[in-house]
Amino acid sequence: MFLVGDIGNTDTKICLVNSRKKIIKKINFSSKNITNTQLKEKFKKLKLQNLNLKKCLFCSVVPKTFKIIKKYIKNNYKIKCFELKNLKIDKLIKVKVNKKQIGSDRLANAIGSMNNKDNFIILDFGTATTFDVLVKNVYLGGIISPGIKLSLDTLVENASLIPNLKLRKIDKVIGSNTVNAVRSGFFLGYRGLIDNIVNLIKKETKKSFKIIVTGGFSHLFNKFNNKKVSINRDITIKGLIKVSNLIK
Repeated sequence: MFLVGDIGNTDTKICLVNSRKKIIKKINFSSKNITNTQLKEKFKKLKLQNLNLKKCLFCSVVPKTFKIIKKYIKNNYKIKCFELKNLKIDKLIKVKVNKKQIGSDRLANAIGSMNNKDNFIILDFGTATTFDVLVKNVYLGGIISPGIKLSLDTLVENASLIPNLKLRKIDKVIGSNTVNAVRSGFFLGYRGLIDNIVNLIKKETKKSFKIIVTGGFSHLFNKFNNKKVSINRDITIKGLIKVSNLIK
């Protein structure tokens, strides 16, 4: 058995994976201000005490949080943690851009998606909304746009008359009240942004793509240009599981 984890700007997900590469347990917690006491409480749910853990792999965009988790795992389970970009991932995927400029989670998403035959656009609704472009097993680069939740929270915080609200799919463009107007602006606005970027990627590359969506708002955006797309909330973890084969 081994551990894999995705440390994002907002949330951290850690999974226990068995020898058949199946996720058997999972914990989630905030990536901010994590303490050893909180980690102890969270790791209890994984019940790792009597397991012979072989390896531990993370993708992280929050170095401080990774350092704390890495130290906790080493001290309590006597196992070294690796970070995805410190491994020779070029054995799995060819990266056309500077790896230092790409988040480890985005590389994990690409590796988790590839199947040696199809081209993919991976759309991740995280703190930022990211698009990553994969042609066969070649990572071309991507696009970063403002995150939906971050944008909505900023609007609510800075506009006194806009209440807290949950985003949902909406059909009518013209809102009859403040809540519906905001929902229209965010849902239809982001849908337009997504459709446009996907079309521009296709135009620039002159290729067709399968589209995978992941992250918090993926359930709202399961259609682009009126075509259904695949939702995979564990695509990052799937990529980490593939990369774990590089750890000897």
